[in-house]
Amino acid sequence: MFNVESLERAELGESLLTWIQTFNVEAPCQTVEDLTNGVVMAQVLQKIDPAYFDENWLNRIKTEVGDNWRLKISNLKKILKGILDYNHEILGQQINDFTLPDVNLIGEHSDVAELGRMLQLILGCAVNCEQKQEYIQTIMMMEESVQHVVMTAIQELMSKESPVSVGNDAYVDLDRQLKKTTEELNEALATKEEIAQRCHELDMQVAALQEEKSSLLAENQILMERLNQSDSIEDPNSPAGRRHLQLQTQLEQLQEETFRLEAAKDDYRIRCEELEKEIAELRQQNEELTTLAEEAQSLKDEMDVLRHSSDKVAKLESQVESYKKKLEDLGDLRRQVKLLEEKNTMYMQNTVSLEEELRKAHAARSQLETYKRQVVELQNRLSEESKKADKLEFEYKLLKEKVDGLQKEKDRLRTERDSLKETIEELRCVQAQEGQLTTSAGLMPLGSQESSDSLAAEIVTPEINARCFRGNEQNRASLNDPSPSSSPNIYSRTHRDTQSMGLCS
Repeated sequence: MFNVESLERAELGESLLTWIQTFNVEAPCQTVEDLTNGVVMAQVLQKIDPAYFDENWLNRIKTEVGDNWRLKISNLKKILKGILDYNHEILGQQINDFTLPDVNLIGEHSDVAELGRMLQLILGCAVNCEQKQEYIQTIMMMEESVQHVVMTAIQELMSKESPVSVGNDAYVDLDRQLKKTTEELNEALATKEEIAQRCHELDMQVAALQEEKSSLLAENQILMERLNQSDSIEDPNSPAGRRHLQLQTQLEQLQEETFRLEAAKDDYRIRCEELEKEIAELRQQNEELTTLAEEAQSLKDEMDVLRHSSDKVAKLESQVESYKKKLEDLGDLRRQVKLLEEKNTMYMQNTVSLEEELRKAHAARSQLETYKRQVVELQNRLSEESKKADKLEFEYKLLKEKVDGLQKEKDRLRTERDSLKETIEELRCVQAQEGQLTTSAGLMPLGSQESSDSLAAEIVTPEINARCFRGNEQNRASLNDPSPSSSPNIYSRTHRDTQSMGLCS
């Protein structure tokens, strides 16, 4: 058995690329870069087993990845996981001691060696699926070099495959027979290749001998013509006769060798046909063994189902035993049920009464909510009224302070008015006295008039003038202030008094 590790991984990748092209998928698959995005491999897997690799699985593979190596790696990881799950779940095999492909190198650097490992896993799925005979026949129709590399990859992969769980002895023997048949088939293929190579060599030798025969015949013809011209070839003693005998002997030897090679060629052809028949028989045996392996796998699955059913039966028997024990305690349970029914009746009555109280409580609760809303509204109104009362109280305090000030001013002005009245009365008395003196004395000298003016000036002191000035200013201020607390009567009286006095000029 050959080992793939001894071959160049690049040659393996190129050969498996040629094998992938036989599936005729929609995506392009002419170069290694066309396979790095994983779309071609996903479509090939769907053709291998459309039931497992269905449309939902295929839709998870992103087709428009471009040069984004991260999306390529994501697709390759999904494909690698699908291949391993298919081997485990459908084929019932597990690949041991096989270096899994590095999807990072494939997606980022288009590594041919790692791509060859990935395609080798897909090849293993193809030769182990239900349509494996069709794919094997396709491999047998390929070129000899590609066929040799592909068969070597299959052998390495099969040598590292093992069942997921050990079955019965018949299944192990069947697997051993299948491997043995595969080895015999590979040996027969190798023998076929050797025989075909030998036949090709013999054909080449026959062709070379025929050419040599033709050349010898041409040379013989030339010699015959020369002999006819010179000596007679019938005379064995002549040089021409000796040359003729020598050539005749050599011709007979060549004819015998040609006959022997043709006989060997016929023998090899017959041997090749026999080997082809043996290969056909081995393929038929391989198909039969594959059918038996599938039957063994189905029997193994049935055994697993029956084992699981037996476990369920044991559990059900234990449950039946527990139910029997529970039936023995059924009398006590019935009495307990009666007690519980009585308690339940009492609880139901309590529940009905509590529900009635709950309905009343709900009605009272609705009224309470209404009262709460009313209380909140009244509190809001109360707060507004209290704010208004505080505002009015503040305004009242301001007005009261203003009225008190005005009252004080009024009292002061009234006091000044009284003092002014007294002064005016005194001035009137003085003027009356001066008038009487004037009428009684007739013409008063100028000196007496000046003395009376000086007397009036002495009576009207600067204090009186200051009071008059303040009174005028206050009157102007009261006229400018439209407050209802101003006193126009005081101003009018004060103004009349000052005019009557004739002191405000």
